[in-house]
Amino acid sequence: MNKPTVFIYTPVDESGESHRRLEEAGCVLKLGSGFWKDFAAEDRNIAEELDETIHALMSVANRRKPVTREALTAAENLRIISKYTIGVDDIDVEAATELGILVTHCPTEANWGGVAECAMAMMLDLLKKIRQRDRHVKEGGWRHESLEGTYLGARQDGYAGLTVGIVGLGRIGTRLADLLAPWRVRIIAADPYVDLDKFIHHGVERVDLDTLLRQSDVISLHCNLTEETRNLIGEAEFAMMKETAVFLNTARGPMVDEDALALALERDTIAAAAIDVFAVEPIAAQSPLLGMGDKILVSPHAVGYNRDSGLGPSIPWATEAVLAALQGQVPEHVYNKDAIDKWLDRFGGVSVI
Repeated sequence: MNKPTVFIYTPVDESGESHRRLEEAGCVLKLGSGFWKDFAAEDRNIAEELDETIHALMSVANRRKPVTREALTAAENLRIISKYTIGVDDIDVEAATELGILVTHCPTEANWGGVAECAMAMMLDLLKKIRQRDRHVKEGGWRHESLEGTYLGARQDGYAGLTVGIVGLGRIGTRLADLLAPWRVRIIAADPYVDLDKFIHHGVERVDLDTLLRQSDVISLHCNLTEETRNLIGEAEFAMMKETAVFLNTARGPMVDEDALALALERDTIAAAAIDVFAVEPIAAQSPLLGMGDKILVSPHAVGYNRDSGLGPSIPWATEAVLAALQGQVPEHVYNKDAIDKWLDRFGGVSVI
Protein backbone atom coordinates (compact mmCIF):
# COMPACT_ATOMS: atom_id res chain seq x y z
CA MET A 1 0.00 0.00 0.00
CA ASN A 2 1.37 3.41 -0.97
CA LYS A 3 1.89 5.87 1.85
CA PRO A 4 -0.66 8.72 2.04
CA THR A 5 0.55 12.21 1.20
CA VAL A 6 -0.16 15.12 3.53
CA PHE A 7 0.25 18.48 1.80
CA ILE A 8 1.08 21.22 4.32
CA TYR A 9 1.02 24.23 2.05
CA THR A 10 1.44 26.85 4.73
CA PRO A 11 3.61 25.23 7.42
CA VAL A 12 3.07 26.46 10.97
CA ASP A 13 5.16 24.12 13.11
CA GLU A 14 8.69 25.54 13.04
CA SER A 15 9.84 22.85 15.49
CA GLY A 16 8.93 20.14 13.00
CA GLU A 17 7.59 17.94 15.82
CA SER A 18 4.16 17.48 14.24
CA HIS A 19 5.78 16.77 10.87
CA ARG A 20 7.84 14.01 12.41
CA ARG A 21 4.74 12.61 14.07
CA LEU A 22 2.93 12.41 10.74
CA GLU A 23 5.91 10.75 9.10
CA GLU A 24 6.23 8.24 11.94
CA ALA A 25 2.57 7.37 11.42
CA GLY A 26 3.36 6.48 7.81
CA CYS A 27 2.66 9.71 5.93
CA VAL A 28 4.67 11.35 3.18
CA LEU A 29 4.85 15.12 3.62
CA LYS A 30 4.74 17.75 0.92
CA LEU A 31 5.65 21.11 2.41
CA GLY A 32 5.10 24.62 1.14
CA SER A 33 8.00 27.05 1.17
CA GLY A 34 8.32 29.37 4.15
CA PHE A 35 6.24 29.46 7.30
CA TRP A 36 2.81 31.03 7.63
CA LYS A 37 3.96 34.23 9.34
CA ASP A 38 6.24 34.99 6.39
CA PHE A 39 3.26 34.68 4.03
CA ALA A 40 5.61 32.91 1.61
CA ALA A 41 2.86 30.55 0.48
CA GLU A 42 0.41 33.32 -0.42
CA ASP A 43 1.62 33.57 -4.02
CA ARG A 44 1.30 29.87 -4.74
CA ASN A 45 -1.74 28.60 -6.57
CA ILE A 46 -2.48 25.69 -4.28
CA ALA A 47 -5.38 24.59 -6.45
CA GLU A 48 -2.93 23.67 -9.21
CA GLU A 49 -1.05 21.35 -6.86
CA LEU A 50 -4.01 19.25 -5.75
CA ASP A 51 -4.36 15.90 -7.47
CA GLU A 52 -5.13 12.26 -6.74
CA THR A 53 -1.87 11.81 -4.80
CA ILE A 54 -2.98 14.12 -1.95
CA HIS A 55 -4.87 12.51 0.95
CA ALA A 56 -4.85 15.41 3.43
CA LEU A 57 -4.34 19.15 3.18
CA MET A 58 -3.19 21.35 6.08
CA SER A 59 -3.12 25.13 5.97
CA VAL A 60 -3.74 28.56 7.29
CA ALA A 61 -5.66 30.96 5.06
CA ASN A 62 -4.67 31.45 1.43
CA ARG A 63 -7.38 33.93 0.46
CA ARG A 64 -5.65 35.26 -2.63
CA LYS A 65 -5.90 31.87 -4.31
CA PRO A 66 -8.58 29.81 -2.58
CA VAL A 67 -9.17 26.08 -2.89
CA THR A 68 -11.88 25.81 -5.53
CA ARG A 69 -14.47 23.21 -6.49
CA GLU A 70 -12.37 22.30 -9.53
CA ALA A 71 -9.32 21.66 -7.39
CA LEU A 72 -11.28 19.56 -4.89
CA THR A 73 -12.79 17.50 -7.68
CA ALA A 74 -9.32 16.74 -9.02
CA ALA A 75 -8.15 15.59 -5.59
CA GLU A 76 -10.19 12.40 -5.69
CA ASN A 77 -8.44 10.79 -2.70
CA LEU A 78 -8.52 13.89 -0.49
CA ARG A 79 -10.11 13.03 2.85
CA ILE A 80 -9.62 16.17 4.89
CA ILE A 81 -8.68 19.83 4.79
CA SER A 82 -7.34 20.54 8.26
CA LYS A 83 -7.05 24.25 9.05
CA TYR A 84 -4.72 25.57 11.74
CA THR A 85 -7.04 28.57 12.02
CA ILE A 86 -10.68 29.20 12.92
CA GLY A 87 -11.65 30.60 9.53
CA VAL A 88 -12.36 28.43 6.50
CA ASP A 89 -13.30 31.16 4.05
CA ASP A 90 -10.50 30.26 1.63
CA ILE A 91 -12.12 26.87 1.00
CA ASP A 92 -15.16 26.13 -1.18
CA VAL A 93 -16.86 24.42 1.76
CA GLU A 94 -20.04 23.75 -0.20
CA ALA A 95 -18.08 21.82 -2.79
CA ALA A 96 -16.13 19.93 -0.13
CA THR A 97 -19.39 18.93 1.54
CA GLU A 98 -20.91 17.71 -1.72
CA LEU A 99 -17.78 15.69 -2.47
CA GLY A 100 -17.60 14.14 1.00
CA ILE A 101 -14.41 15.92 2.09
CA LEU A 102 -14.19 16.98 5.72
CA VAL A 103 -13.09 20.50 6.59
CA THR A 104 -11.84 20.86 10.15
CA HIS A 105 -10.72 24.02 11.92
CA CYS A 106 -9.05 24.91 15.21
CA PRO A 107 -11.18 27.16 17.42
CA THR A 108 -8.59 27.26 20.21
CA GLU A 109 -9.31 29.61 23.09
CA ALA A 110 -5.83 31.07 22.65
CA ASN A 111 -6.96 32.34 19.26
CA TRP A 112 -10.60 33.39 19.66
CA GLY A 113 -10.04 34.61 23.21
CA GLY A 114 -7.25 36.86 21.95
CA VAL A 115 -9.54 38.33 19.30
CA ALA A 116 -12.14 39.24 21.93
CA GLU A 117 -9.50 40.81 24.18
CA CYS A 118 -8.09 42.91 21.35
CA ALA A 119 -11.57 44.03 20.27
CA MET A 120 -12.06 45.21 23.84
CA ALA A 121 -8.71 47.03 23.76
CA MET A 122 -9.53 48.71 20.45
CA MET A 123 -12.90 49.82 21.78
CA LEU A 124 -11.32 51.35 24.87
CA ASP A 125 -8.61 53.07 22.84
CA LEU A 126 -11.16 54.79 20.63
CA LEU A 127 -13.48 55.74 23.48
CA LYS A 128 -10.75 56.92 25.85
CA LYS A 129 -8.51 58.53 23.17
CA ILE A 130 -5.41 56.79 24.48
CA ARG A 131 -3.29 57.42 21.37
CA GLN A 132 -4.22 61.10 21.21
CA ARG A 133 -3.44 61.68 24.90
CA ASP A 134 -0.09 59.95 24.61
CA ARG A 135 0.91 61.95 21.56
CA HIS A 136 -0.33 65.24 23.04
CA VAL A 137 1.80 64.88 26.17
CA LYS A 138 4.87 63.74 24.23
CA GLU A 139 4.53 66.84 22.07
CA GLY A 140 4.60 69.08 25.15
CA GLY A 141 0.87 69.50 25.75
CA TRP A 142 -1.24 68.80 28.78
CA ARG A 143 -4.98 68.61 29.42
CA HIS A 144 -7.18 69.77 26.55
CA GLU A 145 -10.90 69.53 25.81
CA SER A 146 -10.19 67.56 22.64
CA LEU A 147 -8.88 64.72 24.81
CA GLU A 148 -12.19 64.12 26.59
CA GLY A 149 -13.05 60.43 26.61
CA THR A 150 -16.36 58.61 26.71
CA TYR A 151 -17.53 56.82 29.85
CA LEU A 152 -18.44 53.26 28.96
CA GLY A 153 -20.63 51.82 31.72
CA ALA A 154 -23.73 52.87 33.61
CA ARG A 155 -23.30 54.90 36.82
CA GLN A 156 -25.39 55.36 39.95
CA ASP A 157 -25.74 59.07 39.26
CA GLY A 158 -28.10 58.26 36.42
CA TYR A 159 -25.68 58.05 33.50
CA ALA A 160 -27.12 55.22 31.41
CA GLY A 161 -23.85 54.07 29.84
CA LEU A 162 -23.28 52.92 26.31
CA THR A 163 -24.93 50.26 24.20
CA VAL A 164 -22.54 47.78 22.63
CA GLY A 165 -23.82 45.82 19.65
CA ILE A 166 -22.21 42.47 18.78
CA VAL A 167 -22.83 41.01 15.33
CA GLY A 168 -22.33 37.26 15.69
CA LEU A 169 -22.69 35.64 19.11
CA GLY A 170 -20.27 32.75 18.70
CA ARG A 171 -17.15 32.06 20.76
CA ILE A 172 -15.62 35.49 20.21
CA GLY A 173 -18.87 37.42 20.54
CA THR A 174 -19.81 35.73 23.80
CA ARG A 175 -16.30 36.25 25.23
CA LEU A 176 -16.57 39.95 24.40
CA ALA A 177 -19.96 40.06 26.11
CA ASP A 178 -18.45 38.38 29.18
CA LEU A 179 -15.56 40.86 29.24
CA LEU A 180 -18.04 43.74 29.08
CA ALA A 181 -20.34 42.41 31.80
CA PRO A 182 -18.55 44.08 34.77
CA TRP A 183 -18.71 47.44 32.97
CA ARG A 184 -22.51 47.51 33.28
CA VAL A 185 -23.13 48.39 29.65
CA ARG A 186 -26.21 47.41 27.70
CA ILE A 187 -25.17 44.59 25.37
CA ILE A 188 -27.26 43.72 22.34
CA ALA A 189 -26.47 41.20 19.62
CA ALA A 190 -27.73 40.03 16.25
CA ASP A 191 -27.31 36.37 15.38
CA PRO A 192 -30.21 34.45 13.84
CA TYR A 193 -28.40 31.12 14.23
CA VAL A 194 -27.99 31.16 18.00
CA ASP A 195 -30.65 29.99 20.46
CA LEU A 196 -32.18 32.52 22.84
CA ASP A 197 -30.74 30.57 25.80
CA LYS A 198 -27.24 31.65 24.80
CA PHE A 199 -28.24 35.32 24.75
CA ILE A 200 -29.77 34.99 28.21
CA HIS A 201 -26.78 33.09 29.62
CA HIS A 202 -24.36 35.85 28.57
CA GLY A 203 -26.57 38.77 29.56
CA VAL A 204 -27.23 39.86 25.99
CA GLU A 205 -30.42 41.26 24.50
CA ARG A 206 -31.44 39.72 21.17
CA VAL A 207 -32.21 42.19 18.35
CA ASP A 208 -32.18 42.20 14.55
CA LEU A 209 -29.30 43.74 12.64
CA ASP A 210 -31.07 46.99 11.72
CA THR A 211 -32.02 47.62 15.35
CA LEU A 212 -28.45 46.91 16.43
CA LEU A 213 -27.03 49.35 13.90
CA ARG A 214 -29.41 52.13 14.96
CA GLN A 215 -29.13 51.71 18.73
CA SER A 216 -25.48 50.82 19.32
CA ASP A 217 -22.77 53.22 20.41
CA VAL A 218 -20.18 50.58 19.61
CA ILE A 219 -20.65 47.96 16.87
CA SER A 220 -18.31 44.97 16.73
CA LEU A 221 -18.33 42.29 14.00
CA HIS A 222 -17.72 38.70 15.09
CA CYS A 223 -19.45 36.49 12.52
CA ASN A 224 -18.06 34.05 9.97
CA LEU A 225 -17.51 35.11 6.39
CA THR A 226 -20.15 33.41 4.24
CA GLU A 227 -22.06 34.43 1.14
CA GLU A 228 -24.69 35.80 3.52
CA THR A 229 -22.25 38.00 5.43
CA ARG A 230 -20.12 39.13 2.49
CA ASN A 231 -20.64 42.93 2.11
CA LEU A 232 -22.80 42.84 5.22
CA ILE A 233 -21.91 46.42 6.14
CA GLY A 234 -22.04 49.05 3.40
CA GLU A 235 -23.25 52.57 2.76
CA ALA A 236 -26.85 51.88 3.83
CA GLU A 237 -25.72 50.24 7.06
CA PHE A 238 -23.32 53.05 7.99
CA ALA A 239 -26.13 55.52 7.36
CA MET A 240 -28.20 53.76 10.04
CA MET A 241 -25.51 54.21 12.69
CA LYS A 242 -25.26 57.06 15.17
CA GLU A 243 -22.89 59.90 14.30
CA THR A 244 -21.08 59.09 17.54
CA ALA A 245 -20.81 55.36 16.78
CA VAL A 246 -17.55 53.43 16.94
CA PHE A 247 -17.26 50.55 14.46
CA LEU A 248 -14.96 47.54 14.94
CA ASN A 249 -14.11 44.75 12.53
CA THR A 250 -11.89 41.93 13.83
CA ALA A 251 -13.72 39.25 11.83
CA ARG A 252 -13.14 39.28 8.05
CA GLY A 253 -12.45 42.12 5.64
CA PRO A 254 -14.93 41.25 2.87
CA MET A 255 -17.83 41.74 5.28
CA VAL A 256 -17.33 45.50 5.00
CA ASP A 257 -17.44 47.82 1.99
CA GLU A 258 -14.17 49.68 2.64
CA ASP A 259 -15.02 52.54 0.31
CA ALA A 260 -18.27 53.06 2.22
CA LEU A 261 -16.37 52.95 5.51
CA ALA A 262 -13.89 55.56 4.29
CA LEU A 263 -16.75 57.85 3.22
CA ALA A 264 -18.55 57.33 6.52
CA LEU A 265 -15.44 58.42 8.41
CA GLU A 266 -14.66 61.29 6.06
CA ARG A 267 -18.22 62.66 6.26
CA ASP A 268 -18.52 62.07 10.03
CA THR A 269 -21.39 59.65 9.45
CA ILE A 270 -19.74 57.67 12.24
CA ALA A 271 -17.14 58.83 14.74
CA ALA A 272 -14.38 56.23 14.52
CA ALA A 273 -13.40 52.73 13.49
CA ALA A 274 -10.90 50.04 14.40
CA ILE A 275 -10.06 47.51 11.69
CA ASP A 276 -7.85 44.42 11.89
CA VAL A 277 -8.95 42.74 8.66
CA PHE A 278 -9.21 43.99 5.09
CA ALA A 279 -10.73 42.86 1.80
CA VAL A 280 -7.24 42.51 0.30
CA GLU A 281 -4.31 41.89 2.63
CA PRO A 282 -1.95 43.49 3.23
CA ILE A 283 -3.92 46.71 2.81
CA ALA A 284 -2.76 48.85 -0.12
CA ALA A 285 -0.60 51.83 0.82
CA GLN A 286 -2.92 54.12 -1.15
CA SER A 287 -6.07 53.01 0.67
CA PRO A 288 -8.06 56.04 1.87
CA LEU A 289 -8.51 54.29 5.21
CA LEU A 290 -4.84 54.92 5.99
CA GLY A 291 -5.35 58.66 5.61
CA MET A 292 -8.03 59.03 8.29
CA GLY A 293 -5.71 59.86 11.17
CA ASP A 294 -7.11 59.20 14.63
CA LYS A 295 -10.54 58.42 13.24
CA ILE A 296 -9.31 54.91 12.50
CA LEU A 297 -7.15 52.43 14.37
CA VAL A 298 -5.67 49.77 12.10
CA SER A 299 -4.01 46.43 12.80
CA PRO A 300 -2.33 43.90 10.43
CA HIS A 301 -4.78 40.99 10.86
CA ALA A 302 -3.03 40.17 14.13
CA VAL A 303 -5.58 40.42 16.94
CA GLY A 304 -5.32 36.69 17.63
CA TYR A 305 -1.51 36.76 17.53
CA ASN A 306 -0.29 36.80 21.12
CA ARG A 307 2.66 35.42 23.05
CA ASP A 308 2.12 31.73 23.93
CA SER A 309 -0.98 31.63 21.76
CA GLY A 310 -1.46 32.43 18.09
CA LEU A 311 -1.46 29.24 16.02
CA GLY A 312 0.80 27.25 18.34
CA PRO A 313 -2.01 25.61 20.34
CA SER A 314 -3.74 24.61 17.11
CA ILE A 315 -0.88 22.43 15.83
CA PRO A 316 -1.77 19.29 17.84
CA TRP A 317 -5.49 19.76 17.04
CA ALA A 318 -4.86 19.98 13.30
CA THR A 319 -2.44 17.04 13.40
CA GLU A 320 -4.86 14.83 15.33
CA ALA A 321 -7.59 15.65 12.82
CA VAL A 322 -5.45 14.45 9.91
CA LEU A 323 -4.38 11.25 11.67
CA ALA A 324 -7.98 10.41 12.57
CA ALA A 325 -9.20 10.97 9.02
CA LEU A 326 -6.42 8.86 7.56
CA GLN A 327 -7.43 6.08 9.97
CA GLY A 328 -11.00 6.24 8.71
CA GLN A 329 -12.33 8.03 11.81
CA VAL A 330 -14.31 11.26 12.00
CA PRO A 331 -12.09 13.84 13.75
CA GLU A 332 -13.13 16.55 16.18
CA HIS A 333 -13.95 20.12 15.13
CA VAL A 334 -15.53 19.27 11.79
CA TYR A 335 -16.78 22.53 10.29
CA ASN A 336 -18.95 21.03 7.54
CA LYS A 337 -20.86 18.47 9.56
CA ASP A 338 -23.23 17.86 6.65
CA ALA A 339 -20.35 16.10 4.89
CA ILE A 340 -19.92 13.42 7.55
CA ASP A 341 -22.43 10.85 6.20
CA LYS A 342 -20.99 10.97 2.69
CA TRP A 343 -17.46 10.91 4.10
CA LEU A 344 -18.27 7.79 6.10
CA ASP A 345 -19.59 6.12 2.94
CA ARG A 346 -16.32 6.94 1.18
CA PHE A 347 -13.70 6.53 3.89
CA GLY A 348 -15.31 5.33 7.13
CA GLY A 349 -13.32 2.56 8.78
CA VAL A 350 -10.76 2.48 5.96
CA SER A 351 -7.27 3.27 7.24
CA VAL A 352 -4.37 4.22 4.98
CA ILE A 353 -1.78 4.45 7.75
